[in-house]
Amino acid sequence: QVQLVESGGGLVQAGGSLRLSCAASGRTFSDYNMGWFRQAPRKEREFVAAINWSGSSTYYADSVRGRFTLSRDNAKDTVYLEMNSLKPEDTAVYYCAATGYYNNIASRSGYDYWGQGIQVTVSS
Repeated sequence: QVQLVESGGGLVQAGGSLRLSCAASGRTFSDYNMGWFRQAPRKEREFVAAINWSGSSTYYADSVRGRFTLSRDNAKDTVYLEMNSLKPEDTAVYYCAATGYYNNIASRSGYDYWGQGIQVTVSS
């Protein structure tokens, strides 16, 4: 089992920045590719970004590419989502997820483990 705990969410004004962290425990962190998803009220959970086990490859949803940056520190068992130029439409609960496979990285079904989620609210 892998346990994932998100932190760093909160309320920010449009145009501002936040950094989300996801700390992992339970298994060897570098065995897993990591992803972030988000779910706004009355909407489906959607893919945001993913990073492979080593950090050498990242993939972003079109809606966040150029504004969000995903990175990881395998020595600290943590992945970071730096969010800049935030917009009200970025408001959602953000979820960290882990998977042993990179071939289905943008799909919810590609992930085995999920965090509990953390709220990000962007005011206009």
